[in-house]
Order: sequence, then structure tokens, then C-alpha cells
Amino acid sequence: MTWPEALLLGAIALLLLTLCLPERVRRPAVVSGMSLVAACTAAGVPAGPRWQWLPIAAGALAALLLGALRLRGPRPGRRPALRTAASALALASCLGAAGAGGLAAWAVPVPAFPEPSGPYPVGAVTVQWEDPDREETWTDDPRDHRVVVARVWYPAAPDGAGDRTPSTYLGRDAAEAETVAEGLAEGFGLPGFLLSDAAAARARAVTGAAPAAGPHPVVLFSPGLGGVRTQNTVWAEGLASHGYVVAALDHPYDSAVVVLDDGTEVRGAVAATGDPARDDRLAREWADIRAADLDLALVRLLEADGGPPAGLADPGRVAVAGHSLGGAAALLAAEDDPRYHAVVNLDGLPRLSADASLPQPLLALVAASGTGGEEGDARYARELDAAFAASAGPGYELTVPGTAHLGFSDSPFLLPPLPSLVGSLGREETARITEAACLAFLDSALNGGGADVTGALSGLGRLTPKP
Repeated sequence: MTWPEALLLGAIALLLLTLCLPERVRRPAVVSGMSLVAACTAAGVPAGPRWQWLPIAAGALAALLLGALRLRGPRPGRRPALRTAASALALASCLGAAGAGGLAAWAVPVPAFPEPSGPYPVGAVTVQWEDPDREETWTDDPRDHRVVVARVWYPAAPDGAGDRTPSTYLGRDAAEAETVAEGLAEGFGLPGFLLSDAAAARARAVTGAAPAAGPHPVVLFSPGLGGVRTQNTVWAEGLASHGYVVAALDHPYDSAVVVLDDGTEVRGAVAATGDPARDDRLAREWADIRAADLDLALVRLLEADGGPPAGLADPGRVAVAGHSLGGAAALLAAEDDPRYHAVVNLDGLPRLSADASLPQPLLALVAASGTGGEEGDARYARELDAAFAASAGPGYELTVPGTAHLGFSDSPFLLPPLPSLVGSLGREETARITEAACLAFLDSALNGGGADVTGALSGLGRLTPKP
């Protein structure tokens, strides 16, 4: 809740209290209360009010009307019942509008992302990579080639960020952020204005900050179905602050909306058909496309001039990760591919073939609240066990109490704190646990750390080590 919203709600409450004062002091108190409400309402306008401010302002107008009715007093010849009804309507309107606005301001806050926990400041760049040898299967034009857009976070030099402004959260600039926010809202079936705060938000990383000397271990990331490259920004910035280069992808025609370098907007085209078997086949096809996108990103990131920043990525220390369908894509990318040295699956249903082989250790974070019903949860458990059986190990399955599927992304910072959506751990705790678990696992798998991974993970949830 912003300060104009909080001040206005407080002024409304104070005005309503003055209406209950004894007659001898009521008039000056009501006049003072009305003046305060009017001043707070006016103060919110130049501050650039959020949409949540509008119902609160409507409640303020109803409160002013109620105050005017009380100041006016009864008039000869007028029926008291009409005045009583008008007062009751004004009071109900005031409480309803101000209450709804206050609830919305609390439930959908201005995103406040935590400072990265590591010793490095964090830099970020957005890049576009094209594969001239791979046709775009989502279009009919044979001249279209596959293109992906990525945000790359990296450890910056101690003074590399300087006093520059942190990066826009959802895009390269404000215009792209608004486009992406509208696309995400549409994916949730919501009006676009509900995510206007996310569009205006800024992350912690600084665009184009001077990098710390490398090379550094690499983590490639694929978001959830319909998700975007920035959906796990808090997690990515946390890893980068501990010395990792993290590249998260937009998958055109799958992500909610992808804005290319030339300004072209590619809207998401994935949709369920209603036929479970067909939808399952389509999900595997989409995951295969994403896996190829991850391979493209790995090649481009490791090129001498591909960066960016060039030369920071260590080809001998590469992990692939993903959330939801992105987790399935990460597993498919790692299958029989020794270029990847570790896999992280954030609550994704594995879609590996029966004879799959994963030559890497695997960490799987699992939400405590299943989302697929009894049958879906049973399938999830079977497929996850099969992925661990295919892995060269060691493997770790960590179920985090109080979490929900979307909690393994930035959703707790953007959406109402409903346990069914984002879990019950609060806005920051799931992000802290996810980062801590991944750091313990990745430091061991990529950096040869001697830390007790089992001990570290056991303190974060219900751990099931896999041989």
C-alpha cells in the first residue's frame, strides 16, 4: 500500500469517527475531517495514483457527502426519512468503496523485490539469438527461423553498477514492460490494469553494469507455460549475486508475449484443446521446442563474442533449470547431453522417454499443495521417480511445506497472497528457500563445494535423497 492510499484511508476513518462525536464538538471536528479527506484526495493525484486508489477516492467522496449531510442538519419541511436514507447510502458507499480499495491495495502491492543475498552486485542485459538452421515451426513461412530472447544476469564488478538506475522488471523499457504485463494478465484471464504495478516495477540488477572477472558457472532457465523470461527474477538475481551467470529465455509463441529487437510483438499461441491425451502430446511438443531453445542459448552464450558479456560463461560448469513446463524442458535438454552438468526442476512434470538417460545430478523442488488432483499427483510422483532413476545422481527431491506451484516464481510479489495461488509462506520466504536450495545443490554440482548438501536441504523442507 502506497503512502497516498494509506493517508487517504486514515483520513476517511478519522472523518467517520468525527460523525460520532457529541453535538457540541461535532461541527468543527467534521469540518476538519472533511478538509483532511479533501487534502489527502488531492495529494494522491500528482503522485500518479494506482488503480487501487480510485475506489478509495470514491469512498472519500462518499465520506465528504456524508459529512456535508451531517453539517447541514435537518431542514423544515423535509422528511427525516429521506435524509436518513441518504446518510445510510453515503455511509454504505463509503465503507464499500474504501474497503474494496484498501483490500486491493493490500492484496496487489507495488512489487518490492529483496536485495540479492550474495556478495556481488548484479548486472543484466537483454539479448536476442537466432538459429538460421532451424525453421520456425509455429508459422507457415519457410523463411522464418527460430529466435529467442533472453535476459542474462551476471555478477558485476564491485563498482560496476555505479549509481545507475536498476533495470525495468518486465522488459527492456517501460513500453515493453506494459506490453508484457498486459499479455500476462490476459493469460490469467484478468484485465490488463491489474498488473500495472508489475509493469512499473524495477528489479535490483543494473542494466549493462561492468562484469566481474570470469569465467563463472552458468544456469540456463526456462519459465512456466505462458511465462516470461523475468518470471524468476528474484531467484536469478540471487544466484548472480553469488557468482553465477543466469540466462532466462522467452519462448516465442509460448511465452505470454515476446517483444523482438525490432519491436515485433509475438503473442502466445499455446492453448488447451480439452482432450487430455492430445493436450499431453502438445505439452511434450512444446517442451521439445523449449529444450532446443535452451541448446541454442547455450551455444550462443558460450561463443567468444556471444555473451553478453562475452567470456564470462564457463563451459565446464553449466546447469539447466526450469519452472513447470520449463522444468520438463530442462530435463529434455539435459537428456544424453554432457554439456549440461546439473539439472534443477522447479515443480515441473517430467516428460522424459522411457529409456532416457541423464548424465547429471538432479534437484527437484516440489510444491506441498498438489495441483493435479489425486490422479495427477500420482502421475507426477511416478514421472519424477523415473527422472531420478534416469539420473546419474546424486538426486534430491525437496518438498517445501506451505508452497504452491506459482510460489516457485516471482508470483508472491505480484499476486494476492492466496495460499492456493502462491502458498502460505508470505511474499519472500518461498524465494529464500528456492534460492538457498539451488545454491547448495549448484555449488556442490558445479563448483566442487564440499558442503553437506543433504544437511542444507533437510533444513528447508522434506528431503528425499535419491541414489
